[in-house]
Amino acid sequence: MSAERRLEAIVRGRVQGVGFRMFVADRAIQLGLNGWVANQADGGVRVVAEGPDTALGRLLLHLHDGPPGARVEQVDEAWSVAGGSYDGFSIRSGWHAGD
Repeated sequence: MSAERRLEAIVRGRVQGVGFRMFVADRAIQLGLNGWVANQADGGVRVVAEGPDTALGRLLLHLHDGPPGARVEQVDEAWSVAGGSYDGFSIRSGWHAGD
């Protein structure tokens, strides 16, 4: 069994006001991931997710697509070892600086 990893992604484009956070949370929960999603002050959406590589890779594909009404222009990603500090996946309201 592989060690869990952390994906931190910033999604840019038309990603606020289109249900993007709910879309991400739904997909992450379906994939069994832990973490959170939040809007950023600059108009982007930040995603922090932890879990198996396969599930994180599938989430990343969803981030590139987005929900209907979204227009994803860029996804910046960073990978690291999971910290294990999240229980479930949540939507954080408003801008969040992170943990």
